[in-house]
Amino acid sequence: MKCHGFTLIELLVVIAVIAMLIGISLPVLHIARQQANAVACGSNIKQLSLALTVYDQENGTFPHGFDDSIPSLVPPAGGHVGDAAYDKMGWWWFHFLANILGEGFDKGTVVWCPSRRIQDPCPQANVLCGNYGVNRAICKDAPGTIGGEFVGKPLSLHQIRSSAETLLITDSGYSLISWRGATDAPGQPFENPAREGSFYVPGLVINRERTLFFGHEEDAIYGRHPNRSVNAGFADSHVDRVKADDLFVEEIDGDYSNRSPLWLPKTKK
Repeated sequence: MKCHGFTLIELLVVIAVIAMLIGISLPVLHIARQQANAVACGSNIKQLSLALTVYDQENGTFPHGFDDSIPSLVPPAGGHVGDAAYDKMGWWWFHFLANILGEGFDKGTVVWCPSRRIQDPCPQANVLCGNYGVNRAICKDAPGTIGGEFVGKPLSLHQIRSSAETLLITDSGYSLISWRGATDAPGQPFENPAREGSFYVPGLVINRERTLFFGHEEDAIYGRHPNRSVNAGFADSHVDRVKADDLFVEEIDGDYSNRSPLWLPKTKK
């Protein structure tokens, strides 16, 4: 019985076809993975938005964005987060949500964006960098901390008009974010040795002109999700995927234009 094998040309054709199929499928798989990560990130934002709302219902206001006035400076469970050389040591907004988030917080999954692009090993291990940031115009820092307009008593949901248009939490270069990170108005404290002054909206076009912490460039300039979009949670707890540049705050005649209550929420009298 005569055996027939593949000729060299047939093998080469098969290899070429396989290589072509791999070349076609890899970009598709990469896009699918990006989309899956963006959906998972949106789920995290949704959980965090709901947890912030529950906190407001239980305490009468949203949590402080940052608080170092805890009696006797008792550190949060698990110890302080961040790097003392660049980050304040104290309680961050997500610490106040630990009991509400439960297992999702204990495992750390809900506060880490699956699409983060922080490259440098130091901030890469820092939960404050390249994950999610709360709007400091709502979750203000505790009195006594440095922050100007962002220090004082946090707002409550009932104080906010147009809660469906008011940004509460979003993909961010740092755990605290505000309109100052989304404007090209001069004098904004972006280039700052303290990392809280170096926040950004991932993928915002103006980030190309800014000085970034080492390792944050890809996340800040090229964005985190497809089409340079970000997941944004609003004060009424709904979540949208929006273009990073939709959050831009324009400077007009030396002032900035708050085109919607996204950053500085209109409050009820």
